[in-house]
Amino acid sequence: MNDVIKKERVFNHSIDKVWNAISKAEEISAWFIQADFKAEKGYKYTFTAEPNEKGCTIISGEVKESNPYKLVYTWVVAEMKTETTVTWELESIEGGTKLYLEHSGISNYEGETAVKMFESFNGGWNNCIEGLTGYLKELVDAG
Repeated sequence: MNDVIKKERVFNHSIDKVWNAISKAEEISAWFIQADFKAEKGYKYTFTAEPNEKGCTIISGEVKESNPYKLVYTWVVAEMKTETTVTWELESIEGGTKLYLEHSGISNYEGETAVKMFESFNGGWNNCIEGLTGYLKELVDAG
């Protein structure tokens, strides 16, 4: 079973605009999910999804690393108690920023749950990147 989800995306936005979008609570809340988040090592964060037919999903964890343009935090879904790791890295390139996203440790889930979580996370991160892309486009068009 694949244990790591990797995503890359190039944005024609400055590295600071992309960094703010992935590291500031008010911006994360605008494009992703309601966030109580600070990009500070040791900060215990909470993401809270809007209730839907399956109930409310809460994701929590701890920021493990926050350096200029690299953000690493643990990822624990609701009551599952299984810890995985999300890493965002940004690279300044000509004309914009390259984003690398990695979600690792999915084999920490047991058996078939790991396969289901991999599929769920993989689709979820695709949606997340699309949300970020739309958010950054609006920022530029608005500004």
